[in-house]
Amino acid sequence: MPPVAAEPLHAFQRRLLAWYRRHQRKLPWRETRDPYKILVSEIMLQQTQVDRVLPKYRQFLQRYPTLRELARARTAELRRLWYPLGYNVRPLRLRRIAQRAVQEHGGSIPDSYDGLLAMDGIGRYTAGAVLSFAFNKDAPILDTNVARLLSRYFGVRGDLKRAAVRRRLWTLAEAVIPRGKGYAINQAMMDFGALICTARSPKCPACVLRRTCRSFPYGKATAARRPRRHRRH
Repeated sequence: MPPVAAEPLHAFQRRLLAWYRRHQRKLPWRETRDPYKILVSEIMLQQTQVDRVLPKYRQFLQRYPTLRELARARTAELRRLWYPLGYNVRPLRLRRIAQRAVQEHGGSIPDSYDGLLAMDGIGRYTAGAVLSFAFNKDAPILDTNVARLLSRYFGVRGDLKRAAVRRRLWTLAEAVIPRGKGYAINQAMMDFGALICTARSPKCPACVLRRTCRSFPYGKATAARRPRRHRRH
């Protein structure tokens, strides 16, 4: 993999974090560092827009405020509470994670990659999100918004389904994290991708990253094809 040039990397970090301090979205899962509550939000946000998740997130946690209570949830009630978010296998996966956490981890979410990835239903993105948002670790994430932003800014071309392109983006997602700021930079990238570097009609003229963006000189943000998973707007 080619190295990441220092100047555009540092500009990306500095300008994006400054933008995030001024424009970050107020979301309930950002008001907690509880690994369980963050995990619930991440599973709900897979393939689902933020506006649809907000009311269901609150209802879900009111009914199942802890892992132990979720582990005992009945399937019919769980599905009823999840409606109409869709992808109805997700609440059942959440329950399996809760059951395993109770059985093997004393009712807690593991705080390591290996421990999280061993849970059925937790992949690399979700593990990174839990580690950075709940445990304040410098763990990379790569959802749709982050992949789009990184591919445009650093000029990554190709189909995002290709393994080589995905590896490059994961390398970039790790490289852009300033030491000790995994939480802030990951949240900032997701917000920036959702609000500024959007899939359609990106706000390039107003973009704080445009001076060092590899795509901006062409007059239009172009990038690798976006992935289908972890849609977050």
